[in-house]
Amino acid sequence: MALDVLTMGRVGVDIYPLQSGVGLAEVASFRRYLGGSPVNVAVAAARYGRSAGVVTKTGADPFGAFVRTALTGYGVDTAQVGVSPGLPTPVVFCELFPPDDFPLYFYRFPKAPDLDISIGELDLDAIRAARVFWMTGTGLCEEPSRSATLAALRARDRARHTVFDLDWRPMFWRTPPRDWYGQALAHATVAVGNLAECEVATGESDPYRAARALLATGVELAVVKQGPRGVLAVHRDGTTVEQPPVPVDVVNGLGAGDAFGGALVHGLLADWEVERTLAFAGAAGAHVAGQLACSDAMPTEAEVERLLGAVRAQGAR
Repeated sequence: MALDVLTMGRVGVDIYPLQSGVGLAEVASFRRYLGGSPVNVAVAAARYGRSAGVVTKTGADPFGAFVRTALTGYGVDTAQVGVSPGLPTPVVFCELFPPDDFPLYFYRFPKAPDLDISIGELDLDAIRAARVFWMTGTGLCEEPSRSATLAALRARDRARHTVFDLDWRPMFWRTPPRDWYGQALAHATVAVGNLAECEVATGESDPYRAARALLATGVELAVVKQGPRGVLAVHRDGTTVEQPPVPVDVVNGLGAGDAFGGALVHGLLADWEVERTLAFAGAAGAHVAGQLACSDAMPTEAEVERLLGAVRAQGAR
């Protein structure tokens, strides 16, 4: 059966400190979580009752087994989670300096298995059939993942809800990313990224100019995340929405973007108008930013609606 959402790309194990406000050298204890942006988006979508799967690869190691067990526990299909023997499943450490400083330390050497995905391993029929296909910029940084990601996009033939999460991580790139981003955008219908990522993709640092530049590539919806300034979305039909941020006491801001992405997927599948989708996605991101975990913290629809209700009630006072 066709999945509601199929994501593709980075996976790993997040190792988060249980102490906030100190560097890794001083941290005394940690906790392990499922990680990786496209994986978290799939988990978030599954929390809303959507059928979700992931195209990725792990190592043939205990952390790879953890990834599969965790995905299954979250209700995410693992049929397209492959194995690269000899390559370790990546781990990621972070430091917590709320409200806005969360340094990441990626251990993806000698090569991350999710960058070892080849065209021949893809189930192109499943990719074509998914109601939403979500890929990330990281998958374009290295071969054979780059060719496989572009092949998946070509197979979609710009089908509705083909989402490019710009997801620019400079430490992963050995060559300038813009040409590869341009090739991917030529097959996408939705582009999502923060200001820095949009500038990498378009050369524009102003959010409105960046959104228009993304639309000029042929996408239908451009979503520009602006941190404390909220989110801007511009649709090809002329709809322009600016969504202010939802106030939250930030614990860990790293999962907010993935929660936003999963909620955006939910709104796309529900055919909500852009304004409703952005409000819902912003609240989902705020919910996760207020907690330590990313995958574990992904909210249900009822939890997001309660938060939105509280925000509306506060605004009415």
